[in-house]
Amino acid sequence: MKDALKHRIAMLWKGWGFSILIALIVATSFKCAIADWYIVPTGSMKPTIVEGDRIFVNKLAYDLKIPYTTWHIAEWGAPQRGEIVVFYSPADGKRLVKRVVAVAGDVVAMQHNQLVINGKKASYEPADLSEALHMTLQMDAAQYGLSENLGGRRHLVMVTPRRPSLRSFGPVTVPDGKYFVMGDNRDNSADSRYFGFVDRRRVVGHAASIVVSLDIHHQYRPRWERFFTRLL
Repeated sequence: MKDALKHRIAMLWKGWGFSILIALIVATSFKCAIADWYIVPTGSMKPTIVEGDRIFVNKLAYDLKIPYTTWHIAEWGAPQRGEIVVFYSPADGKRLVKRVVAVAGDVVAMQHNQLVINGKKASYEPADLSEALHMTLQMDAAQYGLSENLGGRRHLVMVTPRRPSLRSFGPVTVPDGKYFVMGDNRDNSADSRYFGFVDRRRVVGHAASIVVSLDIHHQYRPRWERFFTRLL
Protein backbone atom coordinates (compact mmCIF):
# COMPACT_ATOMS: atom_id res chain seq x y z
CA MET A 1 0.00 0.00 0.00
CA LYS A 2 2.77 2.44 0.93
CA ASP A 3 4.74 1.54 -2.18
CA ALA A 4 1.68 2.20 -4.34
CA LEU A 5 1.18 5.61 -2.66
CA LYS A 6 4.83 6.53 -3.20
CA HIS A 7 4.53 5.49 -6.83
CA ARG A 8 1.45 7.71 -7.33
CA ILE A 9 3.21 10.68 -5.69
CA ALA A 10 6.26 10.14 -7.89
CA MET A 11 4.10 9.98 -11.02
CA LEU A 12 2.22 13.12 -9.96
CA TRP A 13 5.51 14.96 -9.42
CA LYS A 14 6.82 13.88 -12.81
CA GLY A 15 3.58 14.87 -14.49
CA TRP A 16 2.65 18.13 -12.75
CA GLY A 17 4.82 18.88 -9.74
CA PHE A 18 7.94 19.99 -11.56
CA SER A 19 5.94 22.17 -13.97
CA ILE A 20 4.09 23.82 -11.10
CA LEU A 21 7.38 24.45 -9.27
CA ILE A 22 8.92 26.10 -12.33
CA ALA A 23 5.79 28.22 -12.83
CA LEU A 24 5.95 29.39 -9.21
CA ILE A 25 9.64 30.28 -9.52
CA VAL A 26 9.00 32.26 -12.71
CA ALA A 27 6.00 34.06 -11.22
CA THR A 28 7.73 35.03 -7.98
CA SER A 29 10.89 36.04 -9.84
CA PHE A 30 8.80 38.38 -12.00
CA LYS A 31 7.28 39.88 -8.87
CA CYS A 32 10.66 40.27 -7.18
CA ALA A 33 12.59 41.76 -10.09
CA ILE A 34 10.19 43.31 -12.63
CA ALA A 35 6.85 44.49 -11.24
CA ASP A 36 4.76 44.23 -8.09
CA TRP A 37 2.00 45.98 -6.28
CA TYR A 38 2.02 47.37 -2.77
CA ILE A 39 -0.99 47.66 -0.46
CA VAL A 40 -0.75 50.99 1.39
CA PRO A 41 -1.62 50.52 5.10
CA THR A 42 -1.22 54.09 6.42
CA GLY A 43 -2.06 57.68 5.52
CA SER A 44 1.50 59.06 5.47
CA MET A 45 1.22 59.90 1.75
CA LYS A 46 -2.16 61.64 1.86
CA PRO A 47 -3.61 63.25 -0.18
CA THR A 48 -1.72 61.57 -3.04
CA ILE A 49 -2.08 58.01 -1.72
CA VAL A 50 -4.59 56.92 0.92
CA GLU A 51 -5.08 53.85 3.09
CA GLY A 52 -6.35 50.94 1.02
CA ASP A 53 -4.77 52.01 -2.28
CA ARG A 54 -3.02 49.24 -4.20
CA ILE A 55 -0.19 50.84 -6.12
CA PHE A 56 1.75 49.46 -9.08
CA VAL A 57 5.51 49.39 -8.49
CA ASN A 58 7.75 49.42 -11.56
CA LYS A 59 10.88 47.60 -10.40
CA LEU A 60 12.60 48.10 -13.75
CA ALA A 61 12.32 51.89 -13.61
CA TYR A 62 15.89 52.34 -12.39
CA ASP A 63 17.69 48.99 -12.49
CA LEU A 64 17.57 45.21 -12.67
CA LYS A 65 18.09 43.21 -9.50
CA ILE A 66 18.79 39.56 -8.84
CA PRO A 67 15.43 38.07 -7.76
CA TYR A 68 14.95 37.75 -3.98
CA THR A 69 17.88 40.12 -3.31
CA THR A 70 18.77 43.82 -3.39
CA TRP A 71 21.86 43.14 -5.56
CA HIS A 72 21.89 45.19 -8.76
CA ILE A 73 22.77 43.49 -12.04
CA ALA A 74 22.50 46.70 -14.06
CA GLU A 75 21.45 50.32 -13.55
CA TRP A 76 20.05 52.69 -16.19
CA GLY A 77 18.40 55.37 -14.09
CA ALA A 78 17.96 56.80 -10.63
CA PRO A 79 15.09 58.27 -8.61
CA GLN A 80 14.59 61.95 -9.32
CA ARG A 81 13.48 64.75 -7.06
CA GLY A 82 9.69 64.67 -6.78
CA GLU A 83 9.24 60.99 -7.73
CA ILE A 84 7.41 58.52 -5.48
CA VAL A 85 9.43 55.41 -4.61
CA VAL A 86 8.96 52.21 -2.64
CA PHE A 87 11.95 51.25 -0.48
CA TYR A 88 13.03 49.29 2.59
CA SER A 89 13.18 51.46 5.69
CA PRO A 90 16.69 51.94 7.14
CA ALA A 91 15.06 51.91 10.58
CA ASP A 92 13.36 48.49 10.61
CA GLY A 93 13.49 47.07 7.08
CA LYS A 94 9.76 47.50 6.45
CA ARG A 95 8.63 48.40 2.96
CA LEU A 96 7.52 52.04 2.72
CA VAL A 97 6.32 54.47 0.06
CA LYS A 98 7.47 58.13 0.14
CA ARG A 99 8.39 61.00 -2.16
CA VAL A 100 12.00 61.82 -2.99
CA VAL A 101 12.55 65.45 -1.99
CA ALA A 102 16.35 65.60 -2.31
CA VAL A 103 19.00 63.57 -4.15
CA ALA A 104 22.75 63.12 -3.71
CA GLY A 105 24.53 66.47 -3.48
CA ASP A 106 21.40 68.46 -2.64
CA VAL A 107 21.33 70.69 0.42
CA VAL A 108 17.89 70.27 1.95
CA ALA A 109 16.17 72.15 4.76
CA MET A 110 12.66 72.87 5.96
CA GLN A 111 11.37 76.10 7.47
CA HIS A 112 7.91 75.89 9.03
CA ASN A 113 6.82 73.16 6.59
CA GLN A 114 8.32 74.92 3.56
CA LEU A 115 11.00 72.89 1.80
CA VAL A 116 14.24 74.62 0.80
CA ILE A 117 16.36 72.79 -1.80
CA ASN A 118 19.81 74.17 -2.61
CA GLY A 119 18.83 77.52 -1.14
CA LYS A 120 15.64 77.79 -3.21
CA LYS A 121 12.28 77.65 -1.45
CA ALA A 122 9.63 75.39 -2.91
CA SER A 123 6.50 77.23 -4.00
CA TYR A 124 3.07 76.48 -2.54
CA GLU A 125 -0.50 77.29 -3.51
CA PRO A 126 -3.84 76.44 -1.88
CA ALA A 127 -5.07 73.13 -3.33
CA ASP A 128 -8.47 72.87 -4.95
CA LEU A 129 -9.56 69.51 -3.55
CA SER A 130 -12.67 67.89 -4.98
CA GLU A 131 -15.57 66.94 -2.72
CA ALA A 132 -14.88 63.26 -3.41
CA LEU A 133 -11.25 63.65 -2.35
CA HIS A 134 -12.29 65.50 0.81
CA MET A 135 -14.53 62.57 1.71
CA THR A 136 -11.81 60.04 0.89
CA LEU A 137 -9.26 61.89 3.02
CA GLN A 138 -11.72 62.34 5.90
CA MET A 139 -10.27 65.80 6.46
CA ASP A 140 -11.33 68.00 9.35
CA ALA A 141 -11.10 71.74 9.94
CA ALA A 142 -7.54 71.39 11.27
CA GLN A 143 -6.23 69.96 7.98
CA TYR A 144 -5.78 71.50 4.57
CA GLY A 145 -4.18 70.70 1.26
CA LEU A 146 -1.46 72.54 -0.62
CA SER A 147 -0.05 72.28 -4.11
CA GLU A 148 3.74 72.00 -3.87
CA ASN A 149 6.14 72.63 -6.75
CA LEU A 150 9.24 70.52 -6.19
CA GLY A 151 11.84 70.59 -8.95
CA GLY A 152 9.21 71.41 -11.57
CA ARG A 153 6.90 68.63 -10.37
CA ARG A 154 3.64 69.85 -8.86
CA HIS A 155 1.80 67.61 -6.43
CA LEU A 156 -0.50 67.80 -3.41
CA VAL A 157 0.59 67.76 0.23
CA MET A 158 -1.45 67.75 3.43
CA VAL A 159 -0.75 69.90 6.49
CA THR A 160 -2.15 69.56 10.02
CA PRO A 161 -0.92 72.58 12.03
CA ARG A 162 -2.30 71.39 15.36
CA ARG A 163 -0.47 68.06 15.21
CA PRO A 164 3.01 67.89 16.84
CA SER A 165 5.57 67.42 14.08
CA LEU A 166 9.11 68.26 12.96
CA ARG A 167 8.38 71.24 10.69
CA SER A 168 11.87 72.75 10.57
CA PHE A 169 15.29 71.13 10.17
CA GLY A 170 18.62 71.48 8.41
CA PRO A 171 20.22 72.40 6.23
CA VAL A 172 21.79 68.99 5.57
CA THR A 173 23.67 67.71 2.52
CA VAL A 174 22.54 64.41 0.98
CA PRO A 175 25.54 62.05 0.65
CA ASP A 176 26.44 60.12 -2.50
CA GLY A 177 24.19 57.14 -3.13
CA LYS A 178 21.53 58.43 -0.72
CA TYR A 179 18.09 60.08 -0.87
CA PHE A 180 16.04 62.25 1.45
CA VAL A 181 12.40 61.13 1.36
CA MET A 182 9.24 62.52 2.94
CA GLY A 183 5.56 61.70 3.07
CA ASP A 184 3.07 64.06 1.43
CA ASN A 185 1.13 64.04 4.71
CA ARG A 186 3.81 66.28 6.13
CA ASP A 187 2.69 66.37 9.77
CA ASN A 188 1.92 62.65 9.98
CA SER A 189 4.77 60.79 8.32
CA ALA A 190 7.77 58.85 9.64
CA ASP A 191 10.38 59.65 7.00
CA SER A 192 13.97 60.89 6.53
CA ARG A 193 13.40 63.55 9.17
CA TYR A 194 13.38 60.69 11.68
CA PHE A 195 15.21 57.67 10.19
CA GLY A 196 17.74 59.53 8.03
CA PHE A 197 18.84 59.08 4.43
CA VAL A 198 17.75 56.13 2.27
CA ASP A 199 20.48 54.16 0.51
CA ARG A 200 20.14 53.63 -3.23
CA ARG A 201 20.21 49.86 -2.82
CA ARG A 202 17.16 49.99 -0.57
CA VAL A 203 14.98 51.44 -3.34
CA VAL A 204 12.61 48.78 -4.69
CA GLY A 205 11.15 50.76 -7.59
CA HIS A 206 9.02 53.62 -8.83
CA ALA A 207 5.42 53.89 -7.59
CA ALA A 208 3.75 54.63 -10.92
CA SER A 209 -0.01 54.38 -10.45
CA ILE A 210 -2.94 53.32 -8.30
CA VAL A 211 -4.40 50.08 -9.63
CA VAL A 212 -7.20 49.45 -7.13
CA SER A 213 -8.48 51.38 -4.11
CA LEU A 214 -10.60 49.90 -1.32
CA ASP A 215 -11.99 51.95 1.56
CA ILE A 216 -10.72 50.14 4.65
CA HIS A 217 -12.92 52.33 6.88
CA HIS A 218 -16.17 51.28 5.14
CA GLN A 219 -16.14 47.49 4.62
CA TYR A 220 -13.53 47.72 1.85
CA ARG A 221 -15.91 49.50 -0.50
CA PRO A 222 -14.29 50.16 -3.90
CA ARG A 223 -13.25 53.75 -4.58
CA TRP A 224 -13.94 53.54 -8.31
CA GLU A 225 -12.72 57.07 -9.01
CA ARG A 226 -9.19 56.08 -7.89
CA PHE A 227 -8.88 52.93 -10.02
CA PHE A 228 -6.07 53.09 -12.62
CA THR A 229 -4.97 56.62 -11.85
CA ARG A 230 -1.43 57.86 -12.42
CA LEU A 231 0.58 59.04 -9.42
CA LEU A 232 2.10 62.52 -9.57
